[in-house]
Amino acid sequence: MNKQSESFTTGENFKAQDYFGHHKTKNGHTFRVWAPNAQNVDLVGDFTNWAENPIPMTKIDSQVWEITTELPNIGDLYKFQITRSNGEIIMKIDPFSIGLEKRPGTASVIYDIPEKKWKDDKWINRRNKTNYFKEPINIYEVHPYSWNNHDDGTPYTFKELKETLIPYLIEMNYTHVEFMPLMAHPLGMSWGYQLIGYFALENTYGRPEELRDFVEECHLNNIGVIVDWVPGHFCINDDSLAYYDGTPTFEYYNETRANNYRWGALNFDLGKPQVQSFLISSALFWLEYYHIDGIRVDAVSNMVYLDYDEGPWEPNHEGTNINFEGYHFLRKLNAVVKEKHPNVLMIAEDSETKIKVTGPISENTLGFDYKWNMGWMNDILRFYEMDPIFRKYNYGLLTFSFMYAMSENFILPFSHDEVVHGKKSMMHKMWGNREQQFSGLRNLYAYQMCHPGKKLLFMGSEFGQFLEWKYDQGLEWDSLNDDLNHKMQHYSKTLNEFYKGHSPLWAIDHDYSGIEIIDADNSDQSILSFLRKDEENYILCVFNMTPVERVNFTVGVPDAGLYTEIFNSELKEFGGNLDKLNQDTKTREGDWKHYKNTLSFTLPPLGASLWKLKIKDKKKKGKS
Repeated sequence: MNKQSESFTTGENFKAQDYFGHHKTKNGHTFRVWAPNAQNVDLVGDFTNWAENPIPMTKIDSQVWEITTELPNIGDLYKFQITRSNGEIIMKIDPFSIGLEKRPGTASVIYDIPEKKWKDDKWINRRNKTNYFKEPINIYEVHPYSWNNHDDGTPYTFKELKETLIPYLIEMNYTHVEFMPLMAHPLGMSWGYQLIGYFALENTYGRPEELRDFVEECHLNNIGVIVDWVPGHFCINDDSLAYYDGTPTFEYYNETRANNYRWGALNFDLGKPQVQSFLISSALFWLEYYHIDGIRVDAVSNMVYLDYDEGPWEPNHEGTNINFEGYHFLRKLNAVVKEKHPNVLMIAEDSETKIKVTGPISENTLGFDYKWNMGWMNDILRFYEMDPIFRKYNYGLLTFSFMYAMSENFILPFSHDEVVHGKKSMMHKMWGNREQQFSGLRNLYAYQMCHPGKKLLFMGSEFGQFLEWKYDQGLEWDSLNDDLNHKMQHYSKTLNEFYKGHSPLWAIDHDYSGIEIIDADNSDQSILSFLRKDEENYILCVFNMTPVERVNFTVGVPDAGLYTEIFNSELKEFGGNLDKLNQDTKTREGDWKHYKNTLSFTLPPLGASLWKLKIKDKKKKGKS
């Protein structure tokens, strides 16, 4: 057994694609596949007229089959024809191929992609020196198939997205773009979360070279690229990874643990060393081959908790619901990635709270940098969907997140999951008539920007698309002809720019020193106020959660002096009714909770009003 095969067997080969799969060599084309329990493996493809003239492969050790042949040409399709242990013959994809043919076909493609001379050195060097915990992160989540379509309904490839999506990201002031899975998947309805190719770019989106050029162009324009990745489960299709050699190969031997009933998929055996080599190699491949800046690991709870699925489950040897294989795999994944790429973002989609997900592995965490704050997302959307009459009775939905905001390093997501399956679009969720809905949406996005945590918004939500997202259709770009949608897009653009330009909103996101609650008890008026702070400055954030104008609204502030309003969600340019911001306002002396000074101003209905101290009165004290 050679070193690469041996390290694959021990779970330590993190560049397994350099050994397995197809490789152009001086003697032709070499193919290798892991199929330890197969009776026989043949190479078939365009160059063999498929099953008519199969090329026998040789088992070179206890688990690897190999062949070198001059027959194929670049661009040919191929599969491995596997004779399983029971004599059944089936054609399988190459698990390590970097491209598959277009749907509905699933054959692997023989690629010979030239080396790329990357031009993003400045970005990579800056990324590697940046403490992203103290930087703004505002992510635009994209499903590339449905961001925009051609007139005939076909989606844009990455070559076309380079010319259209990147200018849009720049114009809208996003710091990152996050793509739903780009890996090969046979069914668009899965949105990419039922994968068959863990190294292959989905052919619908173009060629690998086009994605590399897209990422480079993002970096040249100071935009980071994040990709969703699914290491927990895989597509059950018989021509892909499922029972690859006729026995449980990538999946668990235990049938109960192998079956993912919730998603109709198969769970990876995360304790098997070869599977660990396969998956960690996949993650590093996307980071290194495509210069990706971050990976969002999908469905972490499904990997860590045995009872997360909807089907039957069996406790572990300790009698608990912890999947120790999944737990240790994720820690190993993050350790390996961080050792090689310390400043790449590792993000978890996790809905549980039993195990700490973010933070150093030495502190008994899973080792992720960030976790989606699903609790905040669910609570806040319930609150904003509610008739304002009832909000004072459910005020805790708005404020409860402050109790645990620093328990993890959070991203605040309004993701694709919240605008499908009858949940309504973000705009359609909002209470009231159309103008009030847009007011509520502007208020909500301002609250997201001011709340501790990094930010994420799903495509189309930035301009208030009314219909739910459809995975097979482009966004409702025509709605921008409507004045309110156009102004909503302008609002999102301006708010994103405001966020990037004001460090109190992001410099201290993961420590309570970055936020000071002024009043989280005003449930009767449903008005929330707090400060966001960096080391030297602060922003006063006030949110009116009812359609009632509050004239001469008063709130306590920490410093005496002159305050200036720097942002208001209800300006006419955004679709509101205000001609201009509130005028600069001086504080007054007076006890207000634990403050010695107050600030009074007009708070518009469903409005968000942000202020900063313009001139401090050094003669007067603030807090008592």
